[in-house]
Amino acid sequence: MKWTDSLRIAESLYEKHPDIDPKTIRFTDLMDWVMALDDFNDDEQHCGEKILEAIQLAWIEEAE
Repeated sequence: MKWTDSLRIAESLYEKHPDIDPKTIRFTDLMDWVMALDDFNDDEQHCGEKILEAIQLAWIEEAE
């Protein structure tokens, strides 16, 4: 996965962290958790606030 795969990332985060409310996560933690996913393979420098927002919104939708 790359940073642009926000839906796949959100699904993976939901599976890995089912007890976390994605509305309360800090972007620094979100970035670390994405980079720790087994299928994730992208450079940290390709990430920005808009990408993290897209991942967070997709995760919120997945959790609801």
